[in-house]
Order: sequence, then C-alpha cells, then structure tokens
Amino acid sequence: MIKDILIERVEDIAVAVVPEDDAQGMQEWNVYLINLKEQPIDGVLISSNGYGNLEGRNIKTSTLRQFFEKINGHDFVKIEWIDERLFGITNEFWVSFWYEGTLFDKRYVFVTESIVEDNFTEVPMIGKRGVMIK
Repeated sequence: MIKDILIERVEDIAVAVVPEDDAQGMQEWNVYLINLKEQPIDGVLISSNGYGNLEGRNIKTSTLRQFFEKINGHDFVKIEWIDERLFGITNEFWVSFWYEGTLFDKRYVFVTESIVEDNFTEVPMIGKRGVMIK
C-alpha cells in the first residue's frame, strides 16, 4: 500500500531566517516562506518547533502552526519572529501545501548553530541577506 503513494519532490520553495530592524531600530530575526514558483501554492500549513540541548539542559519549544490560504508565485510571507537565543538548538519548519492538485510536504531543518553570518546568502524577493534552505 505505501509503495502506491506517490511522493513528489518539493522544488522552488524555501524557508529563510533574516535579520531585520524593528520599528525601534533594534535587530530582530524573522522567518519567511518563499514561493519561487511561477504559480501560487494553496492551503499552506507550517508547523514549527525547536529542540536540543541549551545551556546543559534538554529543551523543546512549543509547536506553532500557521496557515496561509494562498501564496502567489514569486512571493513570500512572514511565518514568525524567532528569538536568537534559539539558534543554539535545532529549529524545524514542516511545510505542507497544494500545488497543481498534488499535496506536497517538506521539513526544513536549521541545525544547531547554523543561523550565523558565515551561512548568509542573498534571499530572493526579500532583498536581504539571511540563512536560507531550499
């Protein structure tokens, strides 16, 4: 039965963590979902959580869920703000969406200490530098 389930590869969808200035000029970090496809994706569900060892103790953050009815082609949405103290643990974003009548899902994992300037790249459409997984 499981061998009959078609699992499509997710392409042209990215998750990025980007430093930005808030209204008071202080740096904050935001997580974005970027649709690099020409066409929109629909019914987008994103679950996020963090886990790992921080300051000698095992922790797991709450699971947050976001839903977006539609994300147009060549567009992006802000998923959430992320506290930079959580960069010392693994941060996971599970993304599910419909595209051309097929359900897709992919887990984007920012491993411990991967959200650092050495890993910055230019994030398309946002026009800022950050850490991106495609």
